Formats: sequence, structure tokens, C-alpha cells
Amino acid sequence: MLARVPRPSPTLVAELTAGALGSAVLLAALAFGAGLGPVGLVTGTTAAAALVAVLLGGGVDRLGPAGRVTLGRGVLIVGVTALVADPVSVTALVACASVALVLDGVDGAVARRRDVASAFGARFDMELDAVLVLVLSVHVAGLLGSNWVLLIGLARYLFVAAGAVLPWLRGELAPLFSGKVVAAIQGVVLVVVSAQLLPDLVARVLLALALAALAWSFGRDVVRLWRAAGEHPVRVRPAVAAVVTVAAGVLVLVALLTPGDFALLTPLTWLRVPLEVVVGLAVAAVLPAPLRRVAAWAGGIVLGLLLVLTLFDIGFSLSLARPFDPARDAVLLGNAYDFVAETSGPAIGTVVAVLVAVLAVVLVVATGGAVARLARIAGARRSASLRLVAVLAVAWAVAWAASAQLVPTVPLASRDTSIRTVERAEAVGTGVRDQAAFEAEASVDAYADVPGDQLLTALRGRDVVVAVVESYGMSALQDPAMSGPVRAVLDDGERRLGAAGYAARTGVLTSPVAGGGSWLAHATLLSGLWIDGEQRHRDLVASGRLTLTRAFHEAGWRAVAVAPGTTKPWPEGSSFFGYDRAYGADDLGYRGPRYSWSTMPDQYALAAFDRLERGPGAPPTMAEIALTSSHVPWTPLPRTVPWEAVGDGSVFAPADGPQQTFESVFTTPPEQVREVYRRSIEYSLATLVAWTERQAALNPGRAPVLVVLGDHQPYPMITGPGASRDVPISIVSRDPAVLARIGAWGWSDGLTPDPTAPVWRMDAFRDRFLDAYGPRP
Repeated sequence: MLARVPRPSPTLVAELTAGALGSAVLLAALAFGAGLGPVGLVTGTTAAAALVAVLLGGGVDRLGPAGRVTLGRGVLIVGVTALVADPVSVTALVACASVALVLDGVDGAVARRRDVASAFGARFDMELDAVLVLVLSVHVAGLLGSNWVLLIGLARYLFVAAGAVLPWLRGELAPLFSGKVVAAIQGVVLVVVSAQLLPDLVARVLLALALAALAWSFGRDVVRLWRAAGEHPVRVRPAVAAVVTVAAGVLVLVALLTPGDFALLTPLTWLRVPLEVVVGLAVAAVLPAPLRRVAAWAGGIVLGLLLVLTLFDIGFSLSLARPFDPARDAVLLGNAYDFVAETSGPAIGTVVAVLVAVLAVVLVVATGGAVARLARIAGARRSASLRLVAVLAVAWAVAWAASAQLVPTVPLASRDTSIRTVERAEAVGTGVRDQAAFEAEASVDAYADVPGDQLLTALRGRDVVVAVVESYGMSALQDPAMSGPVRAVLDDGERRLGAAGYAARTGVLTSPVAGGGSWLAHATLLSGLWIDGEQRHRDLVASGRLTLTRAFHEAGWRAVAVAPGTTKPWPEGSSFFGYDRAYGADDLGYRGPRYSWSTMPDQYALAAFDRLERGPGAPPTMAEIALTSSHVPWTPLPRTVPWEAVGDGSVFAPADGPQQTFESVFTTPPEQVREVYRRSIEYSLATLVAWTERQAALNPGRAPVLVVLGDHQPYPMITGPGASRDVPISIVSRDPAVLARIGAWGWSDGLTPDPTAPVWRMDAFRDRFLDAYGPRP
């Protein structure tokens, strides 16, 4: 049976109502007179609600004359708290704090004069003093950038916490005048420093002296309590229980408030009020115990699962610039394992996979247990829990009404978990609808029934190479920290290729992915369909869609793929994409060292293509070549060697100069990671230019038509948040007629796109290319 919550007396209600109204008037005056903003209003309102809630649970019927003076001090402290949260006026803060300090001596005098002194009144007065000192110490610590100042405000609370383990610290002591003086000094010094009138050094010295006096006062009290106590027991269990409860609360708040976007992960993100806590506490406080246990464990496990998904969201936002979708991204977890295993070794990959799985299970179980523990405490302390619910409800409502934010786009009134839960549920239906939409898109293909002899007629007899540079995005050409050296490589490439008789046109494509998922970009480019997830990819390769590579195959070219990153069987290469031969890492004869994820240098991959497919008497060839040296982690880079010395690759060794290891790339400052990425792009582009230049020298009659593009932008840690998904694309040829065919595209001359260059979705390229180099169906 639920315990009844005691009703406060009418007198206490009237007194607290007056205090609440006084707080509202003060906050309104600060808002209109000093410019107090939403964050300050939310903080002040929450402090006022907490003041009322604490007094409601104080066990008294009325405050009396002295208590009303103390309540007035509390109202002023509400104003101080609001101004610390939103420091818009030093004058207002100092004025409120100074009056509160002066009134500290008034309430005691009133109590003594009217003979109404009480233990509650003394405790109420002392706790307000402690709160004021804590709030001011937070403010001053921020002003001076000195966290040690917080010790002034935390001293009393640390002493109380120590009393939970050392119960003799809770003994009674006769107050000493010197102790009162030291306590008063703390507030005075903090207010004086808050006025910002003292030199920085003087302020720090005063604070240090105040802290020293406080330490002396507490130390003396500890000695007095030790001597007065007959025994000195140590109670560990209550302390452990308190620590576990705090940890449970922190875990629940982390689960509720952690954003799924890495860019939003700042300490202020967790300083919010989750609506789910308000509702959950209320439910836990009123449910019968058996039902509360079941509901708490069920809700906690669901919350734990959501936390695990949120952590995956963070990883995906960091690597792929989008949240994790369990329905379509499960295959990427296997790819992540492959990445770790291939860069750090299978043993490390297995250890990481096991640790991730264990951590996921531990988080789910721990979150369930945390919610159950907190729910049990809420049920056992129903009255206090309901008062806390009221305080949090007021804070959430005011934050929501004021649209308060500490972090841009992240509201203080949080309901993130509820929103994400709904979104994940809706994602199931969205996936079903997307599958139907994709089937409708794939059913429309103007080139499906075009005979092979009518495809790509303007390129007959020419070799065509589609060179895909891994992670080559527009950020490499637009970010001031990277664009200069990369553009220099392209400018030099234009000069050298121009001397060899080549010309180029360049545009921009929007990739369906960012950070990773290269195969989805390849599939989009070649199929003319938007492939942004694994479900679409599976449906695509199971269809009869005409790909650009199959179009070349049906038109009489030998179609090949050079895929150094492919280390497993790839039957779709021939069955769907139409390659006559798909060369994986094991098929290229490489005997040199591995370069982190990249199995071989780009220079070797291009040389192997020459050796395997471009010998004397080779038929016209269309090749898609993946250049993987610019794949994350972008280091170490291979040495560039004379083409005649490439051989089986054993000549290669890491490039000269210091380089980061794979493991250190992700723990270094972003600007250094950008430099590593930039150097890898420069290497891949310079190597491709050198290879193209060499083709004209070795066999001018068979110099290929080259399509060069990036597959996607690099990770958001390189591009920064909010970057586009655009990648450059160029067509390079020694035959002016080839480039004349795309004259109407509006692409820029050279290897660098102009700012006015058109931007197409990547799925538009197949049809535009087929239309430019063959009759339109």
C-alpha cells in the first residue's frame, strides 16, 4: 500500500507561494533590466522550485519571522544562481549576493529577539550559506580559470560525504566564533572577486588565503570531533551504496542525454533535463513494488539497447556522416571487423570484436540494473521523489517554453531518447517503403533493351579506364588547410599531361555516401541508381540492371576490374557488373609490404594492370581501377619507384620521412590527421598522372580515355561537420573529339572544377555518359 504524502499547512503554503512569487519577480526584473537569457531563466526557475520543494519536505508547519527572512535570502540566491548560469550583469550579481550576505546576520537576530530560534531554522540558514558559497565559487572558478577555487564551495559537501563513511564526523560541536568568521570570509571574498575590480594576482591570493582559513577551520573541527568521539568506526557499505547509486544515476543520464552525432559531444550536452527522467520518476514513485520492478527492468533494458545504438550512431557519424541503421548496416559491422583485422592483425580484430560484444551486453544489463535501483529508491522515498519530479517538471517546461540551449541545436529540454525511439520504429516502415521505391526506380531503364552494337559507338577502338581515387572529395580542393598542395599537384598534372597531348574536363558529382561505403558509390556510378545502403545494393546485384561496365562488355570491350581492396570472393563482379575478369588483391601478384588497409601501392596496381591487360595484341579494354593508397588510415605511404623497377612489388618500402602509425592517426589532433590524408591524396593523384603520362609515351595510339573521380568524401574528422558529399570527376583524353562529346555538360577545362561547375548526383552519370558516347535510345 502506498504511503500518503503529507499535506503542508496553509501557512507554509502561503509563505512558499510568496517566496515563489518573489523569485519570479526577481527573475523577471533581471530578464528585462539586465538581459537575463533563457539559460539563466531556466536555472533560476529550477533553483526557485528546488527551494520550495526542500522547504515542503522540511517537516515544519510554518517558517516564522526569522524563516521568512531566510526565505528572502533564498530568493536572492535564486537570482545569484541565475546570473552565474548567464552572467549578463556583474552589478546585479554582486548586488544580489551582497544583500544575501548582509541578511545572513538579520535572520539570526530576528530569531533571537523573538525567541523563535529552532534547529530547522539554523539548518535552513546554514544550507543556504553553503549553496551561496558553492554558486559563487563556480562563478569565480570560471572567471579565473582556476578549478581549485571550487574547493571553497565543495568543502562542506565533502565533509558531509565523509560523514557517511566516518559517522563520528556527524557528532555535535559547539559553534566557535572563529568558525563563523571564517565562514563569513568565504562569502565576502567570493563576492569581492566576483566584482572583477581586483588585479588577477590579488584575487588569487585572497582566494588562496580564504581556502587556507577554511581548511584550518574544518581541520580543527575534525580534531575536536575525533577527541569527542569514544569510538571511530568506519562504515564502508553506506559509502559503497551511495557510490553505486550515483553511478546508476550517471549511467541513466548518459543513456538519455548522449547525442548520436559526434559533433555534438561536448560536456554541456549532458547538462540538460530529460523528459524521460521526469516521467520515469513519477511512474516509479506511484507504481506498486512488484509492477515497478518489472517496468523498471523492462524500461532499463530498452534504454540500454538504445544506448548501444547511440554509441553506434556516434561511430557512424564520425566515419560515415550519418546515424547507424540496424536494418541496413549490419553488414558494415563485418566490414569494420575486416578493417581492424587487415590493418592491425586478425588477433586484434578478434579481441576488438569480443570487447565490443561484451561491452554491449554489459551496458544493457548495467542500464537495466541502474534503472531498477533508482526506481526502487524512488518508490521507497515517494514524497521526496514526487517533489523532485515537480522540480524537474518545472525546469523542463521553462526550458522548453524558452527554447533554451547551451549547445546550438541541442535544447535544454531534452526528449532525445523518446524521439530516437520513435524514429527507429519508423525506420522499419521507411525501409519497406524504400525497397518498393527502389524497385520502381530500377524498373525504368532507357538502355535496358539497346543492342550492344549501338552502345558507346563514339569510343570504339579506344581503351577506357575509370580510375576511382579512394576518399577523394571536394574538401581536398576547398579546405584551406589542404587545397593548396592538392591543387598544386593537379596544376602540375595539367601541365605534364598537356605536354603529352592530353586535355581534360572536370565536373562535380554528389556521392550517396561519405566516409566509407565505397562499393555503394561504385554501384551508384555504374548502375545509374542511387545506392546508399546495403538493402539497395543487395536488390541491385540481384537484378538485371545494365551497368556501365556491362554496357562496355556487350559493346565488344574486354571489361576488367582492378580491385586491390577486394580480399574475398566477388561473384557479382562477373554475374552482375559484367566484368570479364575481376582482379582482387590475391590476383595481382604483389609480393611487397602491406600499407595498413591498402594491400599494395597505387603505383603497383596500375603497373599490374599494364602487365596483365595491356600487352601486345590486347583487345580494346575497359577497366575500373580502385586506387586504395588514399584509404583510411592514409598512412604509411609507399615510396615512388621508377616504373621499370616495380616488378613484383618487393622493391617498395615506406616513404621517406616520419609517418604516423595506423593506431595513432585516430588519437592525434584533427589538423595533423588532415595532413596525413592530404599527403595520401597527393600521392594517388601524382601517381595516376605519372601513369597516364607514361601511356602516351609507351603507346600513343592506345593512350586510354581516362575517367578520374573520387568515390566519396573522407571521414567527418577530416571534412568537419556539415560537409557536402561532393566529389570531383574528370574525363581526360588525347582525342579532342572525345571531349567535344561532353561540351554541353558545362564542365571546367582542366583537372580542377570551377566554382560554377554543375553538380550532378552520381546516379546521373551512367545515362549521361551513355548518351554522350552513343545514340540516344
